Amino acid sequence: METKTATEFKPYIPASHSPAEFTLKAVITGALFGVLFGAATVYLSLKAGLSVSASIPIAVLAISLGQRFLKTTILENNIIQTTGSAGESIASGVVFTLPGFLFLTRAENGQSVGAEFFNYWTILTLAILGGLLGTLMMIPLRRALIVQEHGVLPYPEGTACGSVLIAGDRGGNFAKTAYQGLGFALAYAMLQKVLRFIAEVPTWATNQANRYFPSATVNGEITPEYLGVGYIIGFRISAVLVGGGILAWLALIPLLASLVPGDIIAQQLIKFGYLTNLDTAGGPGGWNPATRTFTDTASAIYRAYIRQIGAGAVTAGGFMTLLKTIPTIVSSFKSSFGKVQEVGVEGGVRRTEQDLSIRVVVIGSLVLVALMVILPQIPGDSLLTKLLIGILVIVFGFFFVTVASRIVGLIGSSSSPVSGMTIATIMGTALVFIGMGLTGKFYEPAVLVVGGMICIAAATAGATSQDLKTGYLVGATPKYQQMALFVGVIVSSLAIGATVKVLDTPTPDLVAQGITHAIGSDKFPAPQGTLMATLIKGLLSFNLDWQFVLVGAFLAFVIELMGISALAFAVGLYLPLSTTLPIFVGGCVKAAVDWHAKRNNIVEEDADLGRGNLFATGLVAGGALAGVLIALLSVNDNIYNALANISLEPALTGALGEGGYQLLGALMFAALALVLYRVATKRD
Repeated sequence: METKTATEFKPYIPASHSPAEFTLKAVITGALFGVLFGAATVYLSLKAGLSVSASIPIAVLAISLGQRFLKTTILENNIIQTTGSAGESIASGVVFTLPGFLFLTRAENGQSVGAEFFNYWTILTLAILGGLLGTLMMIPLRRALIVQEHGVLPYPEGTACGSVLIAGDRGGNFAKTAYQGLGFALAYAMLQKVLRFIAEVPTWATNQANRYFPSATVNGEITPEYLGVGYIIGFRISAVLVGGGILAWLALIPLLASLVPGDIIAQQLIKFGYLTNLDTAGGPGGWNPATRTFTDTASAIYRAYIRQIGAGAVTAGGFMTLLKTIPTIVSSFKSSFGKVQEVGVEGGVRRTEQDLSIRVVVIGSLVLVALMVILPQIPGDSLLTKLLIGILVIVFGFFFVTVASRIVGLIGSSSSPVSGMTIATIMGTALVFIGMGLTGKFYEPAVLVVGGMICIAAATAGATSQDLKTGYLVGATPKYQQMALFVGVIVSSLAIGATVKVLDTPTPDLVAQGITHAIGSDKFPAPQGTLMATLIKGLLSFNLDWQFVLVGAFLAFVIELMGISALAFAVGLYLPLSTTLPIFVGGCVKAAVDWHAKRNNIVEEDADLGRGNLFATGLVAGGALAGVLIALLSVNDNIYNALANISLEPALTGALGEGGYQLLGALMFAALALVLYRVATKRD
């Protein structure tokens, strides 16, 4: 994606102007949105292991409600969006990791050794500390990653949010094009997610019995938001992403399917907690104990092996990226420390460059470590163990906050492999504990705390990066955004902890079965938390397959030697191909639009606010908004069942066959891509 460099860039609101920004009504409204979207994310993450992107829907709501009822400025709307976005990111970090307390090794009383820590106050403490850590670490990194790499890291969701806010403020054709995209996305989502007229994940796959190419899979989650994200990030990045997915699903998985028997794959799934035993049906891929085969071998291998390879690749790719970024980060830190020495700092720094002081970062980090040492909610058998936890959180926090920010800068928050970074953190923490002789089940909760806080911090840092990118585009004051994020973290955490505990309350039926936690039952299986707990148990009992992690690390190293972004490739390797393929389609549309412009000697003065980008922004906004609305409606079982009853899928499958139904979905996605191309190439 070609953009102006930091030196050429001029924000929408110039630094010389100072409209209303950090106001009480903006902060309160944003905090309320944070609570709402945080609660929705808790439910969806526990139910399906998924999260919803909140930033863009909140930006749309801020424009709609703010201008009509609150009479807010564009900078106040930006504060609403910034404050509210904290809820979704913290909720996903909490739910993906902290339920793991319930699934750690059982003590003599039959309960998990971490069960006592799965309470409101521990969840609240870890959510706040992790969220504050992610926000603090991004303060000195803003200049390095958002400003100095403005032309390198597109931050697609942050760019989309900025375009939405600017289009809403300008009105006219700018707003019209963005809202056309939003309308198309909502209509498409209605056909796909409610009426089921459009298949959600069209799939082509070879049979496991295929002699030459077993269990090869090509599929795509054909949603409008992925198409829009692909268009915004451009062809090059999306191509590297999908390259990782092609290696996984069309090379590694068919190879492993040829070499590894079904029983061995199933035993690997048992090791990770996805399957109870070889005599129990189910799990990823649909294990059949009678035939000793899987319904979907590719999905089983992906969970059993590929995600470990991908986690190793993401870790190595992140480390190499960090090494390359260190000079920029060092210069940013020097600049931040230099400003501390200046007299009358704000008088000499433009409004749009005013960050919170580096003192806030240093003192805040020290306070976080002190709190982890003294608070009883943090597990540890001594002050030394707790201090070790605090130090590891700060060290891993700085590393993965930087990596998370760069990843979302490339592909957006929705596709960021936060779980991969969490796995890497857990591996690193466990190795440190093992090196210090702290092994066995009683140290499992401490390792999970480090992993959980880094997961929350990385998710928060990703969302914070997008918010700061939005602020950079619209001309916000960074320190006000950073202050708004602190408010959003604290308020959202209060509600997220309560929501988790409410959903964890067992129903009478569960109580009758002797089940004391709804989380972990069929109602809320919490798949990610189970994975984290199983990983920790394997590490501290010296029972982990390191060879797969190392394969991923060396793959990333080879890719980097070839001059390709190892981090983007590693993310594509870790994520399902169904995610990266539709993003690549969006990148191809962008390439076609660029080719058309070059052929016709068309030069856009501001590509970020061109028709194509505005329409793509609307697609991202509409798809994300539809996902949130459907998730909220699905909380009610009656509404969920009513939506299921109006599905057209059975009728279409009966008339067209399964293949015909999926082909219809692919054609509808192609039609949406064509609409995006036509809008982008249209001239007045």
